[in-house]
Amino acid sequence: MGRLFGTDGVRGVANADLTAELALGLSVAAAHVLAEVGTFEGHRPTAVVGRDPRASGEFLEAAVVAGLASAGVDVLRVGVLPTPAVAHLTGVLGADFGVMLSASHNAMPDNGVKFFARGGHKLADELEDRIEALYDKHRTGEPWDRPTGGGVGRVRTYDEGFDRYVAHLVAVLPNRLDGLKVVLDEAHGAAARVSPEAFTRAGAEVVTIGTEPDGLNINEDCGSTHLDQLKAAVVEHGADFGIAHDGDADRCLAVDASGAEVDGDQILAVLALALREQGQLRHNTVVGTVMSNLGFKTAMEREGVTVVQTAVGDRYVLESMKEHGYALGGEQSGHVIILDHATTGDGTLTGLMLAARVAATGRSLADLAAVMRRLPQVLVNVPDVDRTRVGTSADLAAAVTEAETELGSTGRVLLRPSGTEPLVRVMVEAADIDQARSVAGRLADAVKSSLG
Repeated sequence: MGRLFGTDGVRGVANADLTAELALGLSVAAAHVLAEVGTFEGHRPTAVVGRDPRASGEFLEAAVVAGLASAGVDVLRVGVLPTPAVAHLTGVLGADFGVMLSASHNAMPDNGVKFFARGGHKLADELEDRIEALYDKHRTGEPWDRPTGGGVGRVRTYDEGFDRYVAHLVAVLPNRLDGLKVVLDEAHGAAARVSPEAFTRAGAEVVTIGTEPDGLNINEDCGSTHLDQLKAAVVEHGADFGIAHDGDADRCLAVDASGAEVDGDQILAVLALALREQGQLRHNTVVGTVMSNLGFKTAMEREGVTVVQTAVGDRYVLESMKEHGYALGGEQSGHVIILDHATTGDGTLTGLMLAARVAATGRSLADLAAVMRRLPQVLVNVPDVDRTRVGTSADLAAAVTEAETELGSTGRVLLRPSGTEPLVRVMVEAADIDQARSVAGRLADAVKSSLG
């Protein structure tokens, strides 16, 4: 059996890859592993469990809750809430761990199980490995040690989670949003109630789309992966800007008043300068990834802000932030982590902070985002090649050197082997889109001939 845990929990097609049996077994295994490492410290453990509105989340939540209670864990069911809300509540309620059922931006048939440690932080890789190993051990026949009588976990609904999370979001804003008109696209997802309520309490005039989840329409032609509806709605309603989340609202993308996209790099740039002005950008540093647009790095250097780059994935951004004490980091995709107020990427918080900057400065989002010029970026996936030889092929190295020489300081090249598929991703940035496409095409051909 291949590794179950990916970079963001266990994810797959619900009831095919991710079954009720798997969800139940992983929950029991998580309870046992966390008990073994002393997380519960001799007391009766509690877990916060939430989900996004996918239809499959209903039976998967039931399986997770049953697994936890059968292992002696008391469960607080918070219902449909964003992933960062479950992380936040895990921390503020003093729970021993949290479980979120969501496949984030994936299409409706998928779902996922994500665990949070005490405090609302993602589990370390080592703990995920131990959970998976223990699950596999018992899957093949070894019985669980099960409590009986009063030792079984108790389950109750925690309806206060919604208000407690929204109140937190509004409380951390540096200023109100009065006078702003904002369109929110909630992707028919977990933030369909949370985000409009938070923006309204903060003073904004709110227009909503994608706020009618029926269990089947999550991320369907809407949200952060499909911005066309949001762009049209912003222009139609004469809004100051629009905000888009994904299914579990850990991402945030935006569009300005003209309907032009403002991506995660641009949002990071705006927030970095805002936090620096407020004296909150610790070490005068922002964390991005190797996929961050070169225009972001150039703009930050011009503004005197240091950029630290990590591997692709918000967990690697978070690891760097926690290790070095940085306050802000994120990805081009819209995962933005504001560590003083959240333990994970929080799309609603990011959107609110972006809106607060617009309100505080009186400048348009387009004007604020213009601090960086986004260089044209071309990404080509080259399938059916030996991705393990990306770093060892002399012919490919020569092709990369030639491309880098041609681009000079106005562009860059990145070759990334896929972690799950037999393909290599070729990314080229250049000042001119035609040049980027030309160089990317030549490099893709070089990858095929060198690694095919």
